[in-house]
Amino acid sequence: MTTAILTPAMGAPAVRVPVALGERSYHILIGTGLLSGDEAWAGLPAARHALIVTNDAVGPLYAPSLSTRLAPHYREVHVLSLPDGEAFKDWATMNRIFDALLEKGCDRKTVLFALGGGVVGDMTGFAAACYMRGVPFVQVPTTLLAQVDSSVGGKTAVNHPLGKNMIGAFYQPVRVICDLDTLATLPDRELSAGLAEVIKYGPIADAGFLGWLEEHMDGLRRREPALLRHAIQRSCEIKAGVVGADEREGGLRAILNFGHTFGHAIEAGLGFGVWLHGEAVAAGMVMAADLSERLGLGTPGLCARLSALIARAGLPTRGPTLGAAEYLHHMRVDKKAEAGDIRFVLIEGLGRAVVRPAPDDVVAACIDAHCG
Repeated sequence: MTTAILTPAMGAPAVRVPVALGERSYHILIGTGLLSGDEAWAGLPAARHALIVTNDAVGPLYAPSLSTRLAPHYREVHVLSLPDGEAFKDWATMNRIFDALLEKGCDRKTVLFALGGGVVGDMTGFAAACYMRGVPFVQVPTTLLAQVDSSVGGKTAVNHPLGKNMIGAFYQPVRVICDLDTLATLPDRELSAGLAEVIKYGPIADAGFLGWLEEHMDGLRRREPALLRHAIQRSCEIKAGVVGADEREGGLRAILNFGHTFGHAIEAGLGFGVWLHGEAVAAGMVMAADLSERLGLGTPGLCARLSALIARAGLPTRGPTLGAAEYLHHMRVDKKAEAGDIRFVLIEGLGRAVVRPAPDDVVAACIDAHCG
């Protein structure tokens, strides 16, 4: 079924998607002109200091306007720019955030603003969780991937050489502000990487959304505003619902890792930053879909269908040739492994996912079939 999409009127209020977590509840704001308007910044925690954490690619584009927007609300607005890329999502780089907070005399009411993609958001959130045992932070994601996934739900972390996101905490933002205008400056490769995280929501939660993506993928890659708005809103609605039901990944939330077990192995095996996260997840979804079929779950033809959509999104459908043994090694040190068993998100029917282990020989067969 096709979902009707209406182009928002100029100056229309932002869409608000609630993340229901009791006293930790917050809204995701989705719209245009949010960085330059007043709506997104009203009602944030009061403080003397605000620290904008960004990176060398995004900072020159948006940090000045964000600083200007925050100036009426905070007596001191500081900006810290970090090097760009997954390779810098490490403890040494995150220590620069703590250095800036301490050097500026920031207190426990200081508000951190994560302006950038998933790397900036994850590190800023983790710093906020740790600094003086917790200060508030706001997510201002500027990439599609961050807007539909990493900025929502409170997962914060840095990488370790032996595994992705192995050092971190659950720590919720007080608000997520998705300004669609920032996607205009996003490189094509980064846009495609974000589409991988959009695509995953169809197989795990909404078969109709998967069909909608198949119908509108070309328009999404052309960055048609109404299509992007709908894709981001629906992705956030699905993630907010899952997070609201299972904040700390005790059960249901694990389905959001569809493709990520294979994907994290790709990132760790190649070295963080060689492939973008979304690229690794894309190839991982193909392998996970094939694994679902090999295990006899109710998804005949899903692997071919997903492969076709992923290719149309400008993403890889095959993983790098690392060897099945290396993939399995990295999977066993992934956070989702339990007692040495690798747990995979598998599709038992369109819109329905399960989490379960799989025999090594079947997993190796999927890897061999879809790598190189």
